[in-house]
Amino acid sequence: MYQLKIDDKEIEVPEGTTVLKAAGMAGVEIPTLCDHPALEPYGGCRLCLVEIEGARTLQPACTLPVSDKMVIKTQTEKVKNARKFILSMIFSERNHFCPYCQVSGSDCELQNAAYGEGMTHWPIQPNWQPYPVDASHPYFVLEHNRCILCRRCVRACAELVGNFTLGMEERGANTLLVADLGVPLGSSSCISCGVCVQICPTGALIDRWSAYRGQEKDVSSTKTICLGCSIGCGIEVLHRDNNLIKINGDWDAEINGGVLCDVGRFIPMDEKRNRLATPMIRKDGGLKAATWDEALSVVMENFKPFINKKENGIAAIASTRLPADVLYYYKQVFEEILGSNMVTSTEEGRYTEVLSEFAEDKGPFEVKLSEIQKADTIMTIGLDLTKDHQVAGFFIKRLIPEGTKVIPVSYESSGMDAFTHHSMIIERNEDLAFIQALDAAITGLDCSQFSEKSGVSSQEITEIANLLDRSQNLVIVYGTDFNTKQKKETVQSLLKLAKKLNAKLISPKGKANSLVAEQLKLNKSFNVNGHKAAYVALGDEDPSQAIIKKLENISFLVVQASYHSALTAKADVVLPVTNWLEQSGYYITCDGHVQLANKSLQSPVDVKTNKEVVLAIADQLKIIVNPVWDKAVKLEKSVVEIE
Repeated sequence: MYQLKIDDKEIEVPEGTTVLKAAGMAGVEIPTLCDHPALEPYGGCRLCLVEIEGARTLQPACTLPVSDKMVIKTQTEKVKNARKFILSMIFSERNHFCPYCQVSGSDCELQNAAYGEGMTHWPIQPNWQPYPVDASHPYFVLEHNRCILCRRCVRACAELVGNFTLGMEERGANTLLVADLGVPLGSSSCISCGVCVQICPTGALIDRWSAYRGQEKDVSSTKTICLGCSIGCGIEVLHRDNNLIKINGDWDAEINGGVLCDVGRFIPMDEKRNRLATPMIRKDGGLKAATWDEALSVVMENFKPFINKKENGIAAIASTRLPADVLYYYKQVFEEILGSNMVTSTEEGRYTEVLSEFAEDKGPFEVKLSEIQKADTIMTIGLDLTKDHQVAGFFIKRLIPEGTKVIPVSYESSGMDAFTHHSMIIERNEDLAFIQALDAAITGLDCSQFSEKSGVSSQEITEIANLLDRSQNLVIVYGTDFNTKQKKETVQSLLKLAKKLNAKLISPKGKANSLVAEQLKLNKSFNVNGHKAAYVALGDEDPSQAIIKKLENISFLVVQASYHSALTAKADVVLPVTNWLEQSGYYITCDGHVQLANKSLQSPVDVKTNKEVVLAIADQLKIIVNPVWDKAVKLEKSVVEIE
C-alpha cells in the first residue's frame, strides 16, 4: 500500500493505482473526457492533467500510477489554466452548437467539463468547417461535427466487443472517425451492439429513439436484466411517463459489465406488435371484449370435461421467457392439479434435455461464463455466437488480440471467421464425425475415416487436435444444434473429448429461463394428438409457426399473451398479460446465476401479470399452489451449479 496526499487529503491506495482512481477514492473529482472505467487508460484528451510535487510538467492523472509519498494537486492555477486551454482547443476543432444539441444540458461530458471550469463562451473561434453526418445505420447516427476524437468508441469496439469496426483516418484537423475503410456505418461490419453510442461523451453518436426526448436527469431509471437470451445481461432501463426512452448496459453488472447486443439494446425499442389490452372470448365466430371474470369462467367451463384425462385432456405449453415462479405455478396447475400429460415449454427441451440426462449421472459438469476470460484456447461448436447469445461471443472475440486461440466450428462461414485463423467449416450434421476425428487424432489413431466424413482433411484435424492438446486452459462453448438423430451420441462424444483434454464446458442454452424449464422437466416435445383443449402461456414471446400449426385443430384454445399474433387470432379465449418490462420475477442464467428482473413500466389498466393469471386459474380450481419455486428447481441435478 502507498501513502499519498491529494489536495491535502491523506490516503492509502494499492500499488498500481492510477492518480485518477486514487483521487476518486479520496473524493476528489478530476475532469476527464477520453477516460472511462470500462476501458484501458488512454491519456488522449489531457483534460485530467494534475500537478505532481517534484515533476517539471503537469501529468495526466488517468495513466500515471501513484508512487509512495506522492503529493498531488488538482486545483492549482496552473492546472486550471491548462484545463481551460485544452477545452478551448477541443471546442475550436469542431462545430459544437450546444443549444441545438440533443445531449446539451447535462448529458454532454464536454459541456459539463466546460461549466466545471467556469467557461461560458468560446475563447478560440471555431473554424466552421462543415463535417458530414452519417445516418446510414438503422439504429444510430454519427454526427462528426460533435466528435472530439476521444476514441472512446474506437476503444470500446475493440476492447469490450472485439469487433474493431471503428477507427480513425487522416491526421490533425482532418481526422475523422470511420467504420472499416471509410464505408458508411450502415454498410460496415458493425454488429449494432451500441456500446459506442452509450460510451460517447458528446452528441457525436446518438440512437434514433432517445434523441431529442429530454435529458437523463429528467427520466427515471430502473436496473434490471435483459431477457433476450439466457446470458442474463444487466441493463438500465430509462423511462419517463411510463414510456420506454432508452436501454443502456449496466456498467456495474457482474455478468456483462455494460456490454449489450442489439437484442438487448435496440430491438426492444423498435416494438411494432399490437398490444392486447383486454380479455377476449369468441362469440358468433369472432373475438369480443370481456371482463376477467367472464373470460376465466369460460376457461373453467370448457376445461372441466378434460380434467384428469391425460391423453384426451388439456395440452399446455409456456414460454421460457416467463419468470421462474410462474413456470413452477403453471406446472403445478396443469400437470399436478388438472392432470395433463402434455405440459411443456416452447423450447421443448431442444437446448437442454440431452444435457440434463448426463447431469443425472455426472452431476454438474459445466462451468461459469467467467471462465472464458481465463482461457488460452476456445472452441465453439453446435452454435453461432455471432447470431445468438452474442455477448458470449464478445467475451471470446476480445480475447483474440491477447493471444487466445479461437476455433469456431460450423457448417458455413460465420461472423467469427474474420477474427481467427482456425475456423473449421464441416459438413452439415457431421459434428459427431468431427469430434470423433479429433478424439482419434489426440489419441494417436488414424482419423481419416472420421475426418473424411466431417469434410475436414486429416491434416487440418491433426493441427486442431494438437492445438487443443497443447492448451493449458481449454474452454469448449457448445450448443446442441446437432443432428437430431445423433444429438445424444454427439454430446456424449464431446463430453468424452473434454474429459480427455481436461477442458471446461459451457453451454449458453436457449431463452431467458431455459435452465429453469429443464429443471422443472418442462422439456417434452409438444404433441396435441388426442388432446381436446390447449392452454398457451406465451407472455411476450412470438409463437412459432410449428406451434401454431400443431394447434390448428384443437377444440378449445386459451392464449395468455401480451401481443396480438396468429395464435391469439385462433384462440377461443385471450388473456392479456404484462410484457417483460411490466413485471418482476426471477431468472436463472445459463451458468446458474439467480437474478431478479425488476419491473420498469406500468401495464395497461386491464392487463394482469403472468403470475396473477396463473394464480387466478388456481383460485378458480380452489387450490393453493406451492410458492417455493427455488427448491423445486434444485430437486433435479443440473448441468451447472445453481446458486
